[in-house]
Amino acid sequence: MFDISSKTNSARCATAVSILSVSPATIDLIKDGKIPKGDPLPVARVAAIQAAKDTSRIIPFCHPIPVEWVEVAFELSDSSIKSTVTVKNTYKTGVEVEAMTAASVAALTLYDMLKMVDEHLLISEIRLESKKGGKSAWKEKFTVPPRGAVVVMSDTIAAGKKSDTAGLAIVDRLKKDGVEVIDYRIIPDEPEQIKQLLIKYSDADQLDLVITTGGTGLSPRDFTPEATAEILDREAPGIIQAAIAYGNERTPRAMLGRGKAGARGKTLIINLPGSRKGTEESLDALFPSVLHALKMIAGGGH
Repeated sequence: MFDISSKTNSARCATAVSILSVSPATIDLIKDGKIPKGDPLPVARVAAIQAAKDTSRIIPFCHPIPVEWVEVAFELSDSSIKSTVTVKNTYKTGVEVEAMTAASVAALTLYDMLKMVDEHLLISEIRLESKKGGKSAWKEKFTVPPRGAVVVMSDTIAAGKKSDTAGLAIVDRLKKDGVEVIDYRIIPDEPEQIKQLLIKYSDADQLDLVITTGGTGLSPRDFTPEATAEILDREAPGIIQAAIAYGNERTPRAMLGRGKAGARGKTLIINLPGSRKGTEESLDALFPSVLHALKMIAGGGH
């Protein structure tokens, strides 16, 4: 089974369709209420809803997920019954297989209830008609790649006593999400040096995005949030709140983070934790959605 533990919940929706070919005489029997087993449509509707909820018990590698809404609609033509199933949820993975399973079971249920009056039944089609939601729905497209920098704030790493892993993880993630990394730098936990570098990236280099790692805790030399707050024009506290909320579901120590985020000029600046694990979890929480802020800062609106 695929690991979805790092994903965040998002609203998802999928619609699937199945088509059962029948004889015109069978359609007449349905409309006249003369099917021996009873009206097949409400039975197929209940079966489809149950199938959507039980998909993980049928399809081995499907995750058990919350199913929050199922709609089943039928369309009768002269020679077919079209079943349309829409499934919605807010979770880490999509509902397209749930919708297709439900549409399949709707067709099978109709087949079972109609087979005694029609020897030429044929399930002619089962397809996914649409799906939406998930992180891919929020992925930003840029005509020119955003330009960014990564800064590691650490006395020990700057002194060569320890190797950086968190900063390199940020570099890899930014490249993966289409950000051109202009600079990667390691500096000690010196407030003035932190401020001057952030100002340079914003005012002189006019970068779109700067992500820092380290110095966000409660140690005596953790100055990154204070230094960052001094040079920001506008704070965006929701960014850090989202990262902490995500991290807190995985380790209670995430609540100790004091990072800042916000804009200076047209540069978005975000403080992330110093540990590789904390940094990667924060990146999972924020990307790619946070890149929308770059368009907002540039005047692109919502």
